[in-house]
Amino acid sequence: MPFKIDKKFLKSSHHILDLKLCTVRLHDNSNFPWIILIPKRNKIIDISDLNSRDQILLMKEIVYVSKIMKRLFKTSKLNVEKIGNIVPQLHIHVIARTKKDISWPLSVWVVKGKKYTKRLLFKLLEKLRKALK
Repeated sequence: MPFKIDKKFLKSSHHILDLKLCTVRLHDNSNFPWIILIPKRNKIIDISDLNSRDQILLMKEIVYVSKIMKRLFKTSKLNVEKIGNIVPQLHIHVIARTKKDISWPLSVWVVKGKKYTKRLLFKLLEKLRKALK
């Protein structure tokens, strides 16, 4: 069965590229540099639902993306989270934070999201695709 991504991700994020295990998407919230890793496996809700090989690969991809996010957005603080209360499909948030961001030191969910302009979205997607290759 081909991999299916939850429709909520299609509405709230933009495809950047695919890694070996995960599809990488930019969350449409210009308040924060925020990407989402979604393992390309069907009917997976928790990390423990993945086989051991995929669990290891997921961790490698989280670390890979995290290092790039830190470098690209010049931050020393990342929020790396697996929640899934709204969308149960397994996904990992990687969010670059700074002490000057709109909700510091609170959660990113305490402020209303702000969609990217078309121009900014295009530039950021290109920047991320180049860095993540």
